[in-house]
Amino acid sequence: MDIFDVISLLGGLAMFLYGMRLMGDSLKENSSGALKRAMEKVTNNPFKAFLLGIFVTALIQSSTAMIVITAGLVGAGILTLRQSLGIIVGANVGTTVTGQIIRLLDIDASGTAWLRFFQPSTLAPVALIIGMLLIMGHFVKNAKSVGSIAIGFGILFSGLLDMTGSVAKITQSGAIEHIFSGLGENPFLGYLTGAGVAFMLQSSSVTVGILQAFSASGMLAFKAIYSVIVGIYLGDCVTTAIVCSIGANAEARRVGVVNILFNLSETVLVLIGVTVAHRLGLLDGLWDRTVNSGIIANTNTIFNLSCSICLFPMLGIYEKLSRRIVKDEPETVKDEKYHDELEALNPSFVDTPALALRSCYQVLLTMLRASRTNIEKAFRLLEEYDGAVRQEILLEEENIDHLTDCCSRYTVQLLPHLQLEQHVAILSQYYKVTAEFERLGDHAVGIAEIAVNMVLNGTSFSQAAVEELHVVESALTEIMDLAENAFKNCDEESARKIEPLVQIVNELSTVLRRNHLRRLSLGQCNMYADSSYSNLGVEFRRIAAVCSNVGVATVVRLHPELADHEHLYFESLHNGNDAAFNAAYEDAHARYFRQLEESKKSVLLDELSSALAQE
Repeated sequence: MDIFDVISLLGGLAMFLYGMRLMGDSLKENSSGALKRAMEKVTNNPFKAFLLGIFVTALIQSSTAMIVITAGLVGAGILTLRQSLGIIVGANVGTTVTGQIIRLLDIDASGTAWLRFFQPSTLAPVALIIGMLLIMGHFVKNAKSVGSIAIGFGILFSGLLDMTGSVAKITQSGAIEHIFSGLGENPFLGYLTGAGVAFMLQSSSVTVGILQAFSASGMLAFKAIYSVIVGIYLGDCVTTAIVCSIGANAEARRVGVVNILFNLSETVLVLIGVTVAHRLGLLDGLWDRTVNSGIIANTNTIFNLSCSICLFPMLGIYEKLSRRIVKDEPETVKDEKYHDELEALNPSFVDTPALALRSCYQVLLTMLRASRTNIEKAFRLLEEYDGAVRQEILLEEENIDHLTDCCSRYTVQLLPHLQLEQHVAILSQYYKVTAEFERLGDHAVGIAEIAVNMVLNGTSFSQAAVEELHVVESALTEIMDLAENAFKNCDEESARKIEPLVQIVNELSTVLRRNHLRRLSLGQCNMYADSSYSNLGVEFRRIAAVCSNVGVATVVRLHPELADHEHLYFESLHNGNDAAFNAAYEDAHARYFRQLEESKKSVLLDELSSALAQE
């Protein structure tokens, strides 16, 4: 053994770690939509949650990621701690699938040629070739991310082959035999070794994989490796608990505590069980036997699966213990009105984009509805001023601004983790509408300030002006309904109906301004209210413009090819080149200008009735 053999071993380890990370990240990216739907369907049935934990962890190749995601869902209130218990246990079983894949190292293809395709020496280059073809050729949807999975798989096995090759050379020096013979004589030392390596690498799958690579030396006995495997459970769960605790609330931290309690119980159960079985002579045929990759994988799976079955009835006890260990937070922490929505913007979700985007969606929908409510309150202030209502608007505006800041930071944090074009398109839409929803809230405050100024100046609008404003307000309400439906359901039909109404609002504002000037000239309107009336027209047009931008962002999300040509989209609509736009415009024009005429008639009848009553 020389320094070059050690460098080769470490280089293979680096490739193995990188391949595992690349494959895992790409799998999470591509499966996050299915993961989101599956997690949302978790019921209070622990067995279903257990199966879900196994399946999803096997899919994303990381129990740490699975438990951290679960902690985030619990912290956000999407799952309860009780619902998460089965997932935690299942995740510990699901992580053993990686070892079963790595056991392909043991395939003997000497007798059958077709088995050579399943050997890592064949799988590695084939996976790399497929990955590069997918990335460079774009033959299928999401080719880049699927190609990344294949390349990660290829790098992983290339690293394993390099490690096993280096181990074979190092074996000649007797170093491996010396190390693992010492572990065989001292199970406690083996336990600490497994825990320490798993803690440093932050992955039980990787640590077991390294152990499988070392098994190629032919010098690892069962008595030396079983305690290492058990120690791996503890090291991995401590790392997971630390990650779960960073910036998390009490419920999320309890998920990490439950994971530690389960793994501690598992290690105790395995160590006692193996010791008793050895003393009774039940392991005589295996104890001194040299293990290979397959035996290590099977041992890991059997330990986890059998302990999960034995400890499953204790889930309720783990929940109670976690609540005793992690005390509830003071209620003052939850005074924030939109606490739950903000808790859902959990950093642990950024590696699972569908869940992170769902959190963004909930916050944005909350912002839109809060801004709409504020606008409706501001409309009422124009008719009957109430200082308490104005204060409600201002306080809610502070909440909207805070939601905007949090959501903006989260989208920026999420962007580097996206690989799928679909996710990038969704995030692009969310980034655009974040500013639009915040502006919508600003316009509510603007209308409220107009109402305040009118009260301070002792001015008011004429009845004719008020009736005309009601027409525009009803048009704006319809526009906001369409904008909300477009965003909430990603509804292209609603999005395309917005622009005709925006044009109607602009035309109505022009007509209202002209009518107002005529009333001023006749002395029918208070001249001191002129600036307030003009400013209202500006706010109305800006509200319509915000909704227009929301509609366009929805259309662009569904048709990314329009992203760089939005101005052409608008030109096509307003130049009469779109039949649907023309029809919707004609319909809206007829409805709202008819309402405008009816409002005039209503005012004239009221004036006539008043005059007759005075006579």
